[in-house]
Amino acid sequence: MKRCLVTGGAGFIGSHLVDCLLLEGNKVTVIDNFSTGRAENLAHQKKNKNFTLIKEDITKLDKIIEYFKGIDIVFHLGALADIVPSIVNPIKYYDSNVTGTACVAEASRVSKVKKLIYAASSSCYGIAKVLPTKETAKISPQYPYALTKYLGEQIVFHWGKVYKMPVISLRLFNVYGPRSRTSGTYGAVFGVFLAQKLKSMPFTVVGDGEQKRDFIYVSDVVSAFVRAASSKVKTGIFNVGTGNPQSVNKLVSILGGEVVHIPKRPGEPDCTWADIHKISEKLSWQPQVSFQAGVDKILENIDYWKDAPVWTPEKIGETTKEWFKYLSK
Repeated sequence: MKRCLVTGGAGFIGSHLVDCLLLEGNKVTVIDNFSTGRAENLAHQKKNKNFTLIKEDITKLDKIIEYFKGIDIVFHLGALADIVPSIVNPIKYYDSNVTGTACVAEASRVSKVKKLIYAASSSCYGIAKVLPTKETAKISPQYPYALTKYLGEQIVFHWGKVYKMPVISLRLFNVYGPRSRTSGTYGAVFGVFLAQKLKSMPFTVVGDGEQKRDFIYVSDVVSAFVRAASSKVKTGIFNVGTGNPQSVNKLVSILGGEVVHIPKRPGEPDCTWADIHKISEKLSWQPQVSFQAGVDKILENIDYWKDAPVWTPEKIGETTKEWFKYLSK
């Protein structure tokens, strides 16, 4: 049994990771301020004697440091997501994703944790020049969210280097699955589409829909976190994707429904495509869930999105106008 701490453990990926860690017999402490996470995602674990849930903000070092004592592995997933809000309120994102990460790294250092696993974002590559994209590709954040996640990665590796603390960063591509975020007009494409499907509304497809994303099912992402934690590898950056990008049109065809097209958005790549040779070689990890199987699984849980906001072209246009103002050329 290992003693694990998961920041952002009430969120989409975090809650699935918590389930896996508990199933494997570990003791798990979750720290989450519920800014994006949902208590319902962990409600089924309430009576588990190996599970502890702490409602706290990771930016408050003095409030969280006590929960790091005796912890073996820290999984740092706590962060603010979504592109558009980060453009409107960059300081809020800096506070959470940069200051919060520094606090987690410091609490881990002081408590002498054995390894820190950081949930990084493939958005650090921006509009990648080379596909598939390797971990050595040029870093080119296009918006504050991407920048703050990359700065967080730099922080954990700096702490690792200076204080001799094992650190692994997983650069996640386009994760989907049950419990994915129900809000946001960008990034959470499944949340947007599934809410629209439940209300028999047309899918709001950006541009011509031929843009591709390296969609990866959440259970495969969780297995990458677990493998990184259990591996003898002490440090490194690894892409986590399928290496097999799928178009938005392919997603729409599987979901089934009418489509309405909205303008292509600036600062958005036509394709995200992870080169996963490094993680396959160093961590012996491979994705297991096909895109068709993953979408089928998510449709089995579609009621999760019944209360999600339904986005229309008009609402999306209003919400993203700040993005267009700052990033349009």
